Amino acid sequence: MQAIWKGAISFGMVTIPIKVYSATEEKDISFRQVHVADGGRIKYKRICSIDGEEVPYSDIGKGYEMADGRMVVLEPDDFADLPLSSKKVIDVLEFVPADTVDPLYLGKSYYLAADGGPGGKPYVLLRDALEGSDLYALVKVALRSRESLGLLRTFDNVLVLQVMLWPDEVRDSSFAAPAEDIEIRKQEKAMAESYIDTLRGEFDPDQYHDEYRHALEQLVEAKAAGVPLPESDEEETETAEVVDLVAALRASVEAAKARRAGGDSAPAKKAAAKKAAPAKKATAAKKAPAKKTAKKAAKKSA
Repeated sequence: MQAIWKGAISFGMVTIPIKVYSATEEKDISFRQVHVADGGRIKYKRICSIDGEEVPYSDIGKGYEMADGRMVVLEPDDFADLPLSSKKVIDVLEFVPADTVDPLYLGKSYYLAADGGPGGKPYVLLRDALEGSDLYALVKVALRSRESLGLLRTFDNVLVLQVMLWPDEVRDSSFAAPAEDIEIRKQEKAMAESYIDTLRGEFDPDQYHDEYRHALEQLVEAKAAGVPLPESDEEETETAEVVDLVAALRASVEAAKARRAGGDSAPAKKAAAKKAAPAKKATAAKKAPAKKTAKKAAKKSA
């Protein structure tokens, strides 16, 4: 694997030479734009909007458009003169409790490897010191001409750099908050907590798979081989109108327990939807008795 960056961790008076590698890779299936009639690839030309001529890559630069429409063209030397104090250095600023960092701030992850023999011992020293604490090292780093905050943490005996967003890059969330006058009953909260407890478990990412990507790969292989397309065995569930939260959550708990016990997940979901509320397709006349039944069930449970 090729390193994307070389530098050093500045850890007090200790310097740890390191190499940086991408820790993740996208597994999405990539498509090309083609002419449907014959499958020919679609090509794009780089055309200047002023003279209408095609522009080679060597003549393409970076420009910033001002509010008044003026274009400021920046040369490579302009970027080279910018004051990136953390260039080629991962500068440790402070150590912060891990539980104070909201995942909303976290971005791409990178593996850090000691660069050369002399860097091995201070690398292991920092790794072991972080491993035995509940702290992350808050750092500042410049990757690909962009300065960012970041976190140093451990994963599988390796130091990981987790790039972060700046505070002004996280949008204000107040617009998404529900009305403050919404009241939740104790029974509703208790059933929600019961549902959470039913699905509580240790994080094991290996048990989850990208079913959409797998189906898409099967589709491409089938079309390439000229064989019938694979049929989907997923059952469609009807959209249900929630009448009583307690009844709906109780049905969800029962369905979750059935799935944990190895039951069929699809019928369980359908049963939960039917038990929680009537389907929207039902007539108004049929909805009335269902509401009464749900209310009676709620009174009995209370």
